[in-house]
Amino acid sequence: MRILLLALLAGTLCACESMYYNAMEKVGVHKRDIMVDRVEEAQDAQQDAKEQFASALEQYQALLGVQDQELQETYDSLNDEYEDSKAAAQAVSDRIDAVASVSEALFEEWEEELSLYSNQSLKQQSARQLNATRKQYSALIQSMRQAESRMQPVLAALQDQVLYLKHNLNARAIDGLKGELRSIESNVARLIKDMEASIAQSQEFIATLNKNQ
Repeated sequence: MRILLLALLAGTLCACESMYYNAMEKVGVHKRDIMVDRVEEAQDAQQDAKEQFASALEQYQALLGVQDQELQETYDSLNDEYEDSKAAAQAVSDRIDAVASVSEALFEEWEEELSLYSNQSLKQQSARQLNATRKQYSALIQSMRQAESRMQPVLAALQDQVLYLKHNLNARAIDGLKGELRSIESNVARLIKDMEASIAQSQEFIATLNKNQ
């Protein structure tokens, strides 16, 4: 029953997306335009997430050096950073999913339209452009997903620290967290590196799409 409901939900979402694309096309906004917009939005979300996770790391580092009387305030700040990081991670995932959705629709439409050409030279040119764009997109979405996956270990570590401190807000507990600092720093560094690589690929992809319009 649950599988059936999920299948129905997926079908409904696909139908809604299709209706949206059709409506936008009627007012002159094509799937390619939507794709560019969504890649830009994903790029912005990744930039925001990169900055947010860096901020969370700074707050975690600050927590390890505070005095007892400042623990509650610093803990509250860390908890806020964790919640903001979780929201930023969700925004990135949502934006990447949106890119994947419109890209699938665009490539499907492009593939179908190849059969409408009467001029074989133009058809071959369009097919080559489709293959090149699809190849570049595959590299982009892989980069996005890799950066996305880097967020989860950091979120899990931050959640562990926040939960632990919630019931152990004292100097001894803080000392116990210092051993986790290097691991969190390393994970955040990898996250930022992958985010920056993905953002750069997004910029290249958008430039290519705009050039081929």
